[in-house]
Amino acid sequence: MHKKMEILAMNRFDPDQSEALEPGVFRHVERRAASFGASSVLFYAHPIEMVRAHGAYMFDAGGRRYLDLYNNVASVGHSHPVVVEAVSRQLTVLNTHTRYLNEGIEAYAEELLITFPDQLSNLVMTCTGSEANDLALRIAQRNTNAKGIIVTRAAYHGNTAAVAEISPSALRRRAPAKHVKVIDAPDSRLASNRDCALHFEQSVSAAIQELDSSGVGFCALIVDSIFSSDGIFSDPAGFLQIAVQKVQQANGVFIADEVQPGFGRTGDAMWGFMRHGVIPDIVTLGKPMGNGFPMGGVVTRPELLQKFCEETGYFNTFAGSPVAAAAGSAVLKVLKEEGLLENSATVGAYLKQGLLNLKQRFPRVGDVRGAGLFIGLDLIDPSNGAPDPTFAGLTINALREKCILIGAAGSFGHTLKIRPPLCFSKEDADVFLKALDMVLALNHR
Repeated sequence: MHKKMEILAMNRFDPDQSEALEPGVFRHVERRAASFGASSVLFYAHPIEMVRAHGAYMFDAGGRRYLDLYNNVASVGHSHPVVVEAVSRQLTVLNTHTRYLNEGIEAYAEELLITFPDQLSNLVMTCTGSEANDLALRIAQRNTNAKGIIVTRAAYHGNTAAVAEISPSALRRRAPAKHVKVIDAPDSRLASNRDCALHFEQSVSAAIQELDSSGVGFCALIVDSIFSSDGIFSDPAGFLQIAVQKVQQANGVFIADEVQPGFGRTGDAMWGFMRHGVIPDIVTLGKPMGNGFPMGGVVTRPELLQKFCEETGYFNTFAGSPVAAAAGSAVLKVLKEEGLLENSATVGAYLKQGLLNLKQRFPRVGDVRGAGLFIGLDLIDPSNGAPDPTFAGLTINALREKCILIGAAGSFGHTLKIRPPLCFSKEDADVFLKALDMVLALNHR
């Protein structure tokens, strides 16, 4: 039985191996460790010093170019000129908090909210997805007068004190708090030949009953709508419907965490929850919202926000500044004008088929799952089909040597997490597929 992995341990540089590094890299790593201490996390067995990036590529201090399949922060492309120009221009004019009227802030909110169902018509700005999820919990708990939260087994929703408790994959030495119930992600392979939608709904129902009977009370189900940290589970589209119905019938709140699947990532629609034909009570936003500028947000129904604000105010000095609004508006503009949702769907389908072709040739490739430009590829022991996180780690570092940046996901860390910027092209996909083919061919047994 493989040990479950904490999310920051996946593809993490081991400081105990520092002395094996070349002298220049060793000094750089030691300098960083002296300042950041135990909180310092670096990727890859051999860390990279990055100095610039553009589009789907990043460049290290030695001038090597890396194809980025790791990063959903620069969602419309690294250093996108439209975003850079909008932020730069606004910085020369005004950057302050949201307690003044400002046309840019109000226009951005309207532009963003029009992409949501009509019921979700209020926006609260934050600086990060963690802050957004923290605020979403507070709104949900105020409206239900309960505390119990249901999450999936390898979920990650952020790093505030409250949100860390609902992020099992971030907890190293203990289980989540008593008010948190953990259930399996909607993985059809765990459903014992039952419909995965029904299996997930039954797990949610059982957790609701446990929370109510314990006296904690049921408050909310929160999911990343593509279950990225659990290993990426996207299909069949619609599998969330009956679970969400159960949540809302139980007077609970459904929170869709769109920090990773949102802003066109899945190709089907602007938001991951739309693939499933559900309307959340609260939606949380983060990383790709400003294409690298720190932005987050909570989108919700007015009556939920009203009830929360009757008890406590919410103010965030940097959230929703004119500069943030400029970045956010530029991202929405690029998504539309460059057809990036359509690109996500088209190139994502091309890439997925290429990965399925590799699966036919290499027994170490297990399941291939995903939607748009968010795909998971399992690496397995070909003798028994068991997860092979060791081989996944070797593959990630071998790809790094071929200038391909990629990460891992899933409870065991054996799933390649393929999540490039939305400007990713078929030519870029071919570069990645060729490199992965070469790595797998060297380890074909």
